[in-house]
Order: sequence, then structure tokens, then C-alpha cells
Amino acid sequence: MLFSIPNVVTLGRIVLVPVIFWLLVSGKTQAAFIAFVCAGVSDAIDGFLAKRFQLQTELGSYLDPLADKLLIVSIYIALGVATKLPSWLVIAVVSRDILIVVAVLLAWVIGNPLAIQPRRVSKINTISQLVLAATVLAADGFGLRLGGLIVWLVWITGMLTVTSLAVYMNDWISHMAGNRVGIGADPDGSR
Repeated sequence: MLFSIPNVVTLGRIVLVPVIFWLLVSGKTQAAFIAFVCAGVSDAIDGFLAKRFQLQTELGSYLDPLADKLLIVSIYIALGVATKLPSWLVIAVVSRDILIVVAVLLAWVIGNPLAIQPRRVSKINTISQLVLAATVLAADGFGLRLGGLIVWLVWITGMLTVTSLAVYMNDWISHMAGNRVGIGADPDGSR
């Protein structure tokens, strides 16, 4: 079901990514914030529709996290270039995603493929990254004085990003050593 409603909504979110990036680098932060909120709402809508109406597809299981990562990486790069976020955080966020993708591809290339399942710390990390990006966009776009909150969110997001990477790398090393649990699988089998 390539063109299920949730997949179409997710594809719309992917199309929004370059629009949001362009708005950010063009200095149109208010419009970028509004588009970012629309992307967030679309993420909630496609998830709700997929679960509520049993419209989950294998394609959707790949598209949804891809859309989320494209959105986060592009926003963090744009906010980093605009010096709205510290370089170390932008590098950490982007590097984490690159390292995870490289690890999965390496496992696949050497004939030891693995499934990626989101971990709780990763879900919390994604929420933290999105909240920080939204806060920075709102503060910049609407002239809000949120400097203290942003500093706290930067450090929390940085710690969660590093922790999430460590958990995934530990899972990957375990998988490559012969434990076939899958990257991101919680030991008790839950997610």
C-alpha cells in the first residue's frame, strides 16, 4: 500500500523538509516555525491514522523515521549555520544519525543485517531535539526571551543524544558479536 493515507502524509512531511530549510536560511523564522509545527502535526496524524485504521505498512515503517531524521538533521544544520545552536550540539546530533546509518549499512554489507527498533532513550532524545528546535524557532521568530530555557534544553538534548548513541552502539557491538536481538531492542523484548 504505497499510497495509503499515512504514507502520503509522511511524504508530505518529507517534502516540507527542504521548504523549512530554505525558510530558515532565508531568515524567515516565523514561517519556518509554522511549517515546522505543521510537520509535527503531520507526524502525529500519520501515526494516529496508521494505528487507528490498521494502515501500517512496511514502507511506512521506513518512511516515518526517515522523515523525522531528515527534518531534525536539516533544522539542526540550518540553526547551526545561523549560530542559533552551538556547533558541538549540531555535530553531535548529525554525527549520531550518520554513525547509526553507517553501522546498519556495515552490518548489511558484511552479511550480518539487523533490524532497528527504537529505544525509549531514543524516543525521548527525538522529543528533546524537536522541543529544542521548536523553542529556538519560536524565540527567534517571535522575539521571545527564552535564553535560559534554551540553554537547559541544549544541555539536556546533548546528554540524551550522546546517551542514545552509546545505547545503539552497544546494541550494534552486541549484535555483531553474535547476539541477534537487533539494534535497539530492549532486553525484555519491549520497545
